[in-house]
Amino acid sequence: MNIEDFRDYCLAKPGATEEMPFDEDTLVFKVSGKMFALCSLSDYAKGITMKCDPEKAIILREQYEQVLPGYHMNKKHWNTVLPEAGLTSDLLQSLIDTSYNLVVSKLPRGKKPS
Repeated sequence: MNIEDFRDYCLAKPGATEEMPFDEDTLVFKVSGKMFALCSLSDYAKGITMKCDPEKAIILREQYEQVLPGYHMNKKHWNTVLPEAGLTSDLLQSLIDTSYNLVVSKLPRGKKPS
């Protein structure tokens, strides 16, 4: 999955927005103001960081060498996935879906996208 496909997939999620709150290189995807994915524009191959259930995060890291503890994030709840290192687009989309759904599930009812 290249960066354009990643961006399009994230923005297709209900209520998803993109921002650059940290610097001019870090692209952040949010839903109702909460992050669900981020990546570097200049070095996309270094990884997409996404939220993950802590138990599933450990399993994914053991199963795939392309899944690492979240870079600069809480390593219990975030994974960094190397998007150009051989993982299928279906798996990457599933990981994005999981991250998005985890964030949405924690939102108050009034902030959940329709």
